[in-house]
Amino acid sequence: MKEKLTQLLQEGKDRIDAVRSEAELQEVKALLLGKQGSLTGLLKELPKLDAALRPEMGKAVNQAKAQLTALLEQRREELKLKASEVSPDFDISVPGILPPSGGLHPITQMCYDLNDAFRSMGFEIFEESDITSELYGFDNLNFPPNHPARESMDTYWLEGHDKGECWDKLCLRPHLTGGSVRYMQTHKPPYRFVYPGRVYRKDEVDATHSPMFHQIEGLVVDKGVTMADLKGTLNAVIKAIYGANSVTRFRPHHFPFTEPSCEVDIQCHKCGGKGCPTCKGEGWIEVLGAGMVHPKVLRNCGIDPDEYSGFAFGMGLERFAMGHFKISDLRLIFENDERFLQQF
Repeated sequence: MKEKLTQLLQEGKDRIDAVRSEAELQEVKALLLGKQGSLTGLLKELPKLDAALRPEMGKAVNQAKAQLTALLEQRREELKLKASEVSPDFDISVPGILPPSGGLHPITQMCYDLNDAFRSMGFEIFEESDITSELYGFDNLNFPPNHPARESMDTYWLEGHDKGECWDKLCLRPHLTGGSVRYMQTHKPPYRFVYPGRVYRKDEVDATHSPMFHQIEGLVVDKGVTMADLKGTLNAVIKAIYGANSVTRFRPHHFPFTEPSCEVDIQCHKCGGKGCPTCKGEGWIEVLGAGMVHPKVLRNCGIDPDEYSGFAFGMGLERFAMGHFKISDLRLIFENDERFLQQF
């Protein structure tokens, strides 16, 4: 049995020295010390020996096991060290390969930029749910009962919640102004705030329209607020985003919840005002609607219009992003094409 043990120990050393990987090392360990291993087989033969020889052979087998275990651990450390060695042919001055880096979506970036611009002017920022009621989407905002915006051809009414009283009828919000009413009903003036969010309208998809898009709604209510404050605030924000040389124009318009009302256009970034498919040949792109808060809306919120006045505005983030990042087609923003998104 001594000869077998000596031979097994030598074969074990040779196998361990020949190992070139951790996987091979595990295989050799199993062959030598595993349940079906060579050394385990010798241990099973001990009961067959004379009683006088058993202690001596048992000690020898245990010593061989200890030697093989030590050799296995030594070889494991050698393999680890070798794996960490740098090849002489490796040039450490060559730049490494950087992992792909992510970036903010242009709409997210535009939202952050606008929020920063408004914060610098003392505006508070908050958010609301995408679902609103007819009460806050239309009734409290001075929309006539027969206004076409209430129809299903313009607004996404929720199935099962499209009938009944105005507070029971629910829809995907077509604008953010209803959130302004809720804010005014739960806070006392003066205040100035903005809040970003998604809005939903049944618009045809084209280069500047989408049935789902993003807006930032803003409201200022205080004593002595005038149209001049509105124009100064919006021009300051637009110049903060587009630069000091950006060109804007204010056009008279009508909104049920503001009086007087206006729409604000920026000169087309694509053609510089000459006319192109992006601006539909007009040279201008509408980016927001605004106006002085209607006295009736103030009364609906428990505010005396003889004491307080204010202005409201709603900005389209997609159109702001198109001008800022020189995007020619709004549809690119929603297509999730990595070739497009990697530019930001």
